Amino acid sequence: MTQGYGLLQEEGFTAQLQDWLDAAQSDVTLINAGVSGDTTAGGLSRADWTLTPDVDAMIVALGGNDVLRGTAPEIARANLAGILDIAALKNVPVLLIGIDVPENYGTDYKSQFTAIYTDLAAEYDTLLIDSFLRPLTEIGPMSEVLNTYFQGDGIHPNAKGVSIIVQSVGPSVSDLADQVRARSAQ
Repeated sequence: MTQGYGLLQEEGFTAQLQDWLDAAQSDVTLINAGVSGDTTAGGLSRADWTLTPDVDAMIVALGGNDVLRGTAPEIARANLAGILDIAALKNVPVLLIGIDVPENYGTDYKSQFTAIYTDLAAEYDTLLIDSFLRPLTEIGPMSEVLNTYFQGDGIHPNAKGVSIIVQSVGPSVSDLADQVRARSAQ
């Protein structure tokens, strides 16, 4: 979703978030390292070389494709912990963004997978947003939300949906930028 699947580049999450940050005069430049269809394992495999010296902070928004594939929660947790370990080694603050887990694999799977994000955010002292899509899913009846804010696949938000997500995520990204500035001032 961060890569911008199915959207024009200027309609995607990173472009819209960059516009939001520019309007807020945040002096932040985003780099889109999202990969369409990515899993926590893919993110872990790229984390070390993605966090080059010019990267001051990282947003980790992975897990949705793990759930779609039925990945065991403990595997996803280990992959996300590995990403956070690499960020900690490189002294890069993180904003961790969770997902809403459906009950397709049962309530135990849902609760175990959902807990990954709050547990890791506490363990690694990261900023946390509970769910990437929650700003959309809380709008109203899901049938209306799907028709108005999602692409035809019912999974990926359209440009209007991304705009709502950005309005919700933007303040936390500003907080992440403030953490970077505070570290630089020390």
